[in-house]
Amino acid sequence: MAAPPAKATWSGVVTYVVDGDTVRVRPPGGGKPVSIRVDGIDAPEICQAFGPASRDALMRRVLGKRVKVLGKRHDDYGRLLARIELNGEDTGQWMVARGLAWSYRFRSSPGPYAAQQRRARAAGLGLFSPAQGAPVYPAQFRKQHGSCHPK
Repeated sequence: MAAPPAKATWSGVVTYVVDGDTVRVRPPGGGKPVSIRVDGIDAPEICQAFGPASRDALMRRVLGKRVKVLGKRHDDYGRLLARIELNGEDTGQWMVARGLAWSYRFRSSPGPYAAQQRRARAAGLGLFSPAQGAPVYPAQFRKQHGSCHPK
């Protein structure tokens, strides 16, 4: 069976969590799991401070569970950019509200979860904890250190 179209809404089981903003979901009817980039968030790189903690939290939250996928489009890496819901709750919003990821900024937009990010930062949650030191946005980390993945 072919993967669902990009702009489709469907449900499937999370089979793998790559990092704090990328999962693989087996589509309805089986077949190869679809690589999904959670829309609206940017989690720390896996080799970056707090990256493993972000991934592990997402893993505990969704791995092996049936989620609703609200597809938008494919990104430059071929991943489906989609909102993911678990029992009706937006997983991206859940991640940002707990300080596990940033609201994805684009140009002058603070992203869809800016309010949740402000509250997490004010409360010192997750990557905003004083114990973590000053958090480095993933794009800035990649610019300074390159990709975590060897070429």
